[in-house]
Amino acid sequence: MGLAEFDGLAIVVVNYGSSALLAEHLAPLTRRQPDLLTVVVDNFSSERERSLVVALADDEGWHTVLPTGNTGFGGGMNRGVLLAEQLGARTLLLVNPDAEIAEPAIGALLERSHEWPRTLFAPQILRPDGTVWFNGSDLYLEDGRTRSSRRRPTTFADVQPWLSGACLMLSDQLWRLIGGFDEEYFLYWEDIDFSQRVVAAGGAIAVASEAIAIHSQGGTQGAGATHYGDPKSDVYYYYNIRNRLLYAARHLDSEGIERWRRVTLPIAWEVLLRGGRRQFLRSLSPLYAAYRGVRDGRRLVKDELKMRRREAASG
Repeated sequence: MGLAEFDGLAIVVVNYGSSALLAEHLAPLTRRQPDLLTVVVDNFSSERERSLVVALADDEGWHTVLPTGNTGFGGGMNRGVLLAEQLGARTLLLVNPDAEIAEPAIGALLERSHEWPRTLFAPQILRPDGTVWFNGSDLYLEDGRTRSSRRRPTTFADVQPWLSGACLMLSDQLWRLIGGFDEEYFLYWEDIDFSQRVVAAGGAIAVASEAIAIHSQGGTQGAGATHYGDPKSDVYYYYNIRNRLLYAARHLDSEGIERWRRVTLPIAWEVLLRGGRRQFLRSLSPLYAAYRGVRDGRRLVKDELKMRRREAASG
């Protein structure tokens, strides 16, 4: 597949301490397609990492955005897409450093995006061992749990489908309609929020299962987690627990917020158990990260409910 098929496409990647992953997953693709527009946003992690990313980008012909600090995933993507659009991109492929996608899958996604420009697409994503990591996910509106769409019960369940931010394709038209990622999430749940806002704006979301990407889950957080039960980072625990309640404050009515808030502790424990029980033998830091996530998430919904009560009283 040559450049003509990729005309107007930009790949946007947000990096944080993952230059080795960029060299492993992104560089082989752009070497095969040297004229493919590629934007790498390097959220600052260290001087050494910054120099490695800049040198790699120079060698590979990538464009760079170099924030002085860490803008998070959504903030990094917003900055990268801004540059990509300034350079003429009409279609956007948003990819994690630890995701690998080849030309046939890109072509399949691009064909769909051209046909349905108001639809957000994701490929089917496999782990390196070939097992399915993502082929559609659901948010359960009853309590804020997330599960694979394959586990959706046959009986009625109030679910909201969403797409993983590990690999997404959309038109710049749809991006502008949605307004990019909500940067308050910083990391995790911003893809659930983005998916919901696409649908709320009259767009659609879909998994193109014929397009395959490979993702080493947790690689960008340094945990190397490729399976359920592998240890996760404290960052993972904190933001997954906090941002569930941030999402509730953003999108639910007051009754829904209270319903999600009441089950915060058992769901926080479920999030911790994604990293297995043995992690607690090595360190108690995951428990502290979860505590902070619960505390800060509860503050967010408390403030939101208080503001709504004030508005109702004044209205």
